[in-house]
Amino acid sequence: MLMRTDPFRDLDRIAAQLLGTTAAGTWTRPNPMPLDAWRSGDEFVVCFDLPGVSLDAIDIDIERNVLTVKAERRPTGSGDDVEVQVSERPLGVFSRQLFLGDTLDTEHIKADYDAGVLTLRIPVAEKAKPRKIQIATADDRQAINA
Repeated sequence: MLMRTDPFRDLDRIAAQLLGTTAAGTWTRPNPMPLDAWRSGDEFVVCFDLPGVSLDAIDIDIERNVLTVKAERRPTGSGDDVEVQVSERPLGVFSRQLFLGDTLDTEHIKADYDAGVLTLRIPVAEKAKPRKIQIATADDRQAINA
């Protein structure tokens, strides 16, 4: 149903954590954003952590079953009279892409943003939902042919 797109992103994230580097993401090389995904009944739920990102800095697109979420965390407290003492929070552009299978209804995705968490709810397509198959008996076939 959901597929992760770039396994090397996780390696980059781990290497940055081990080396203690937190480079700002750019539009050409964005930082990854952590996510959780699960199925709840007839929908998939995907939550992205985006603390400190304003709603107008989040962009969600879907093209050919590829869901792309981009966000930008801009620096706070900038100006000529500001002297930064500690800067550990990653800034810049964050992006994540997920391949959505044909079994998800990409026309009816719902998005909600609360307390720094972007939640997407993606319904399962009707054609992918379990259904019962009626079994005909010989009597049923005779009644139809009569």
